[in-house]
Amino acid sequence: MSTRAYKKIAAGRRHSVFVRNDQTVIACGDNKSGQCDAGSWENIVEVAVGNVHMAPNTGNAHTVGLTADGEVLAIGWNNDSQCNVSDWQNVVSIAAGWRRTVGLRADGTVLAAGRNAEGQCDVQDWQDVTAISAGDWHTVGLTSEGTVLATGNNRRRQCETSDWSDIVGIGAGYLHTVALRSDGTVVAAGDNNEDQCEVSTWNDIISIEVGSSHTVGLRSDGTVAATGWNEFGQCDVTEWRNIVAVAAGCAHTLGLQADGSVVATGNNEFGQCDVINWRNK
Repeated sequence: MSTRAYKKIAAGRRHSVFVRNDQTVIACGDNKSGQCDAGSWENIVEVAVGNVHMAPNTGNAHTVGLTADGEVLAIGWNNDSQCNVSDWQNVVSIAAGWRRTVGLRADGTVLAAGRNAEGQCDVQDWQDVTAISAGDWHTVGLTSEGTVLATGNNRRRQCETSDWSDIVGIGAGYLHTVALRSDGTVVAAGDNNEDQCEVSTWNDIISIEVGSSHTVGLRSDGTVAATGWNEFGQCDVTEWRNIVAVAAGCAHTLGLQADGSVVATGNNEFGQCDVINWRNK
C-alpha cells in the first residue's frame, strides 16, 4: 500500500465518519440507509462518504472504506450501485460523491461506480493520477505533473481546470472545484454565489477540503481557514487550534486534533456533529 496521507475523517450530508488508529471506524448522524453501520469494519486506513447539497430530495448516503490491503468496502444507500465495489483491488485512495464511488489504483488509473448521468464516472481513460475528489455531479483528478483532470457536470464551469499547474491537492463540491498549489496558495473555479471560491488571499495552506458550498483550508500552524456558505456555522473555525486534518460536509465541518480528538461545527440536525467523545485508540 501507498505511504500517502490517508483521510481519517469524512463528512457528508447528514453523517460523519472517523478512522481510529486501530483501523476501526466510528460514525454518527443519520443512519436511514445504514451508512453508519461500519462498526464491524477492521483494517481500514481511509474513509469517504457520499456528500450532496441540501435539498428536499437529498439525504440518503453511503460510506466507503479502504482497507490496508487495497480492497474497498461500502455500506448504505445503493440505488445506483455506488456500493458495488467489492471486486476492486490495488486501490490506494477513495472518494465518494452523490450516488457514486471513485477509487484510485496504485498504477494511477481510476475506477468509478454509480450514477453517471452527467459523465461523472467517465474516468476510465485517466492515467498518472495521484489524487481524486468527487463532488455532487463532477469528479476531479490530480495528475503526477500537477495538472487537474475533470469530468461531469460543468454548469458553473467547475470543470474548467485545464490551465491549472503546480497543484498538489484537490477538492470538489456541489458546483465548485478547489486546488492547492505547491506554494501553499489556493485556486478555485465554479459557482461563487456563497463566496466559496474566495480563496485567492489564502497562504501557508497544507491541505484543503470542499463542502457543498463552503471551502476549508488547513494551515501549516494547525489553524483553519474557511469561506463560503455559513448558514449553520460550518465556517466558524477561527478558534480551532492544533488541527492535523479537516473534512467538509454539506453544512458541517470536522477537524482532527493532534491529540486524536475531533471537533465539529455546523448543522447538527441528525447528530452529525456529536463527536465530542471520539478519540483515537
